[in-house]
Amino acid sequence: MTSDDLDRSRPAPAPAGPPADPALLAEIERYYDAVPRTVARVEDFGPLSLFVNEGQGWPYYARPALGHTGPATTAEDVRRVLARQRELGLPEAFEWVAEQTPELRAAVEEAGLTVHEHPLLVLGPDAAPSASADDAAATLPAGVSVRVLGADDPDLASAVAVPHLAFGEPGTALGSAGPDELAAAAEKAAADGTVARIAGRITAGRTVLAAAVRDGSALCAGQHNPVGPVTEVAGVGTLPSGRRQGLGLAVTAALVAHARANGVRTVFLSAADEDVARIYRRAGFRPFATALIAEPATDGTGAADGA
Repeated sequence: MTSDDLDRSRPAPAPAGPPADPALLAEIERYYDAVPRTVARVEDFGPLSLFVNEGQGWPYYARPALGHTGPATTAEDVRRVLARQRELGLPEAFEWVAEQTPELRAAVEEAGLTVHEHPLLVLGPDAAPSASADDAAATLPAGVSVRVLGADDPDLASAVAVPHLAFGEPGTALGSAGPDELAAAAEKAAADGTVARIAGRITAGRTVLAAAVRDGSALCAGQHNPVGPVTEVAGVGTLPSGRRQGLGLAVTAALVAHARANGVRTVFLSAADEDVARIYRRAGFRPFATALIAEPATDGTGAADGA
């Protein structure tokens, strides 16, 4: 999960859906295990794996060890990983799928962490998107185009920056961040190496980035990260001052179209909350499970309790 792109507030419960498909859960679990391995080393903690990014980028998390068949995870297992994360200066974070590893929640809560829920939605191999890229593009505001960006695209910096502004003002309502904030964020992303890192991932085929662009600046962007026949759509975010124009739906449709055109069978994503999940349903996604993120409780100011 690209949890840096999630609103960490607890969402309203999602409507009950059909029972989770074991084969689909197993496929998603393999994907979640594979993605961090492209840039991170793995430390073995029995029923848990800790991914440690040794370079730039997201510092990852711990999650259930793929294929573990031994005893269930205990609070002591979680505490051992937490101690190692603190030793390495990493975020104290765990991510997993509730329906795949249901017993982990009790262990992380006993260890003192707070668990946040996010709907997981999938566009399966036989599902046709209800909003095609062409249909979504036809409803865009004047002057806005949606395209997949290459590693040397002049709009890459703003496309990398805009989701971070979006998730800094979570939700779907109009916000305050606008063109000036975007220009500053794009400059920062170029200076700190973030743009170069994403460009490298694009060149390597690990990330595909699409953006809604107007006048040389990205108003909305997102990515998908393919591993074989599976990909996750992640980090779709619209400039807060430019919301409610259908940009997120158009970018999502473009990413789905690219994935399907390049042989991806299963496209999935995690939504910040049920309000966001409703937008993705308009693109043909359906709920199938719940992503869980565990981290230290905060005191209401953003600081971890006891910090």
